[in-house]
Amino acid sequence: MPVSWNDLKHNPDLENCEVFINNQGSLFRLTEAEYEVIREIIDAKNSSAKALPEHISPYNFSDDADKPFIAEAEFSEAVKQLLRKKNIILQGPPGVGKTFIARKIAYEIMHEVRDSNIEMVQFHQSFSYEDFVQGIRPTLKGGFDLRDGIFYSFCQRAMAHPERPFFFIIDEINRGNLSKIFGELLMLIEADKRNKKFALKLTYSEDEARFYVPENLYIIGTMNTADRSLAIVDYALRRRFAFVSLSPVFDENFSQFMAAKGLSRDIITHICKSVGQVNQLISEDVNLGIGFQIGHSYFCSFTSGSDEKIWWQELVKFELQPLLEELWFDNQEKITKCINMMLN
Repeated sequence: MPVSWNDLKHNPDLENCEVFINNQGSLFRLTEAEYEVIREIIDAKNSSAKALPEHISPYNFSDDADKPFIAEAEFSEAVKQLLRKKNIILQGPPGVGKTFIARKIAYEIMHEVRDSNIEMVQFHQSFSYEDFVQGIRPTLKGGFDLRDGIFYSFCQRAMAHPERPFFFIIDEINRGNLSKIFGELLMLIEADKRNKKFALKLTYSEDEARFYVPENLYIIGTMNTADRSLAIVDYALRRRFAFVSLSPVFDENFSQFMAAKGLSRDIITHICKSVGQVNQLISEDVNLGIGFQIGHSYFCSFTSGSDEKIWWQELVKFELQPLLEELWFDNQEKITKCINMMLN
């Protein structure tokens, strides 16, 4: 992996190095001690890149004991779309396990659990191009320096290992100002632009160095469809992603998971039936739709040995009822109907 100018410049053992005192020209004197310091920095960066994995194990979705609540055909389709487009967004109601599924998709493509090949970030309104790609940052000495962002650094890692796939997960992708964060990456992330010949000079590049997104890097975004206060995804960015919709699934896999946590078959059947009916009402509401359904993660908090009736009553009263009151703030009759449906 390359070592940047700033990696060297900020090293206190190199502060008297001739090149940092007067960098006019192309040849500089280097002491033996300075040479050793630079050699150690280069070795440290590249040895850490080579020693990425610690706990690696084979992975196959079909054999996964901790499988997410998603049909195998739907999961395979998401994998297929990521391999085709290189960028996908998993969209759906809160609580359907989008972030969890994103990691499983990465494992499935790698055929192994290798978390060191996965990086994750969460977008928010304060997240910027300077955080994501590259920017000028203040230093402890009172000056300013060029610093690489998290995506830029991860691309460098992927370039150093072209034989392996790397995955960048962006949680809550629609919470950031996407055009400002991505900048010129809008073109570089396209599947057919992942090549050195499409490399561009970045906004803050100090020299003629150019940057491109490597072919072995995949981007997985997650997006809550119930976030009404947020702007829609920029059309230019939308064209660069494939969108995979996820819905709550209360199937046999979910029932087995709940039974393993210690819940009785009766209450599991009641949860699947009553929440399914509530989700049906939400989906049929013209002002809401399938993006506002109740996700299955609400029901994964049961602790073995607890009283399941008390757990269920508290869950409905303190989590589901407030959610329904927000969805149907002007329709108390429908809220009461749903609460009765779940408690009786």
